[in-house]
Amino acid sequence: MPTNRCVAAAAAAFILFFFSAGATTDYDSYSDFIEEDDTPQLDYKDPNWCRSPHLPNGEVSCRSPRGGAHRGLLGTRCEMTCDRGYRLLGRRSIQCLANRLWSGSAYCRRVRCHVLPLIPQGRYSCTQGFFVDSRCEFTCRPGYRIEGEHSRTCLHRGSWSGVQPECSDTDPPKIRCPLSRLKVAEPGKLTARVSWDPPTATDTADKFLNVVLVDQQPGSEFKEGLHVIRYKVYDQARNRAACKFIVRVEGKRPGFFSSHEVIQAATHGADTGFFHSVSVRRCPELPPPLHGYLICSSDGNNYGAECEYLCDGGYERKGMSSRVCQFNRSWSGGPAECVPMEFKFSVQTVGALLDQFYEKRRLLIMSAPNISDPDYQLQNIMIQKSDCGLDLRHVTVVELLGSPPRETGRIKENLLQSDVIEGLRQAFRISRFYFSMVLLDKLGIDRERFIVPVSSEELFSYIDSFLMEEEERERLELHRDFCD
Repeated sequence: MPTNRCVAAAAAAFILFFFSAGATTDYDSYSDFIEEDDTPQLDYKDPNWCRSPHLPNGEVSCRSPRGGAHRGLLGTRCEMTCDRGYRLLGRRSIQCLANRLWSGSAYCRRVRCHVLPLIPQGRYSCTQGFFVDSRCEFTCRPGYRIEGEHSRTCLHRGSWSGVQPECSDTDPPKIRCPLSRLKVAEPGKLTARVSWDPPTATDTADKFLNVVLVDQQPGSEFKEGLHVIRYKVYDQARNRAACKFIVRVEGKRPGFFSSHEVIQAATHGADTGFFHSVSVRRCPELPPPLHGYLICSSDGNNYGAECEYLCDGGYERKGMSSRVCQFNRSWSGGPAECVPMEFKFSVQTVGALLDQFYEKRRLLIMSAPNISDPDYQLQNIMIQKSDCGLDLRHVTVVELLGSPPRETGRIKENLLQSDVIEGLRQAFRISRFYFSMVLLDKLGIDRERFIVPVSSEELFSYIDSFLMEEEERERLELHRDFCD
């Protein structure tokens, strides 16, 4: 028996050594390896498998496999809806996935109607700007009346109710005739040549009036006696006004009207004074410079009036600062121009760059991971097509592309320093990893952000509505055809 036990032990040791050696040989071979399984253990009962979804200015309605108020269970599906006045961008339906993330994202963007155009000879004021449910009331300048609806409302789909009203001219023009006059016939003649200045006609609406003389022309021969001269004036809306004065010709020494003549002239509505009217000496109206405007003293173009040339943001005056209307009805000096300001792009700090644009230009900073990013390419095409409109609104585009060490920043063809690029990203929290745009006002304040490409119409609508003063919008209307 002891001998058998020794043989069995020796056999067992040999078998153990054989398999150990074989296992060692296989482990060292190139073809075998150990694969670890990192697949998470799915837990359909964990109430916080995904973070509970949140939608500002909207509502999230979820259905979970377990029912009830569970919003983070694996497999939960949520529907996204926005409040009135907001539009959903992104996924309408998302689901909690096995990787603990939702299948998509969304956000609610406030709906805006387009900027209402200014109506000639009128204006409007809105309760909530150009957002949904805002009501814009229209009013006309003195002498005009609203034709059409007095107000329009921004509807939830981003369109305006009704149609644009008009301001119609209802006030008649005003006309002032020359003073009445007395003329003595030349010796041996019963007629006299009488001249006078044309009447003065004004209107609250129109600059071009049609003045009609009903009777004899000035400078013609008048017979002895009393003559009533009548003028009529019509504006563009055919509103009418009239005035009268008298011309008396006699063959004796000039004297005063008799009481009978005064009563007769008054009956015809004529002025029985004997003083000549005085006219104001005027220069031709000065046109404002492109990318600028004029501020004039007095009545604008009368003798002694001074007009100062001023330029829009980002432009500087070249030429005389002001001109004066002279006695000979001509302006002193020559016209000034508004030319683009020269900015320094080789500065080393972001502060030095922004200081140059302060109170002069708005900045639109566009960032993308690389130049081939599809959102960047689409937005860049729209920016290039709207370059003129952006310039009229005093907007300069800054591009930030890529990541260090190959990151670039530029304003048109002018490259920015790397410290300036980093400073812009830090100051306004601009990521390198996805497309975005930041719109700064003339004070360098972040006013709006975009994470998807926007059309030029939508961008212009926001700038016109929220970044421009009324005077700036009126000047924009004067030059709007410049980009056509």
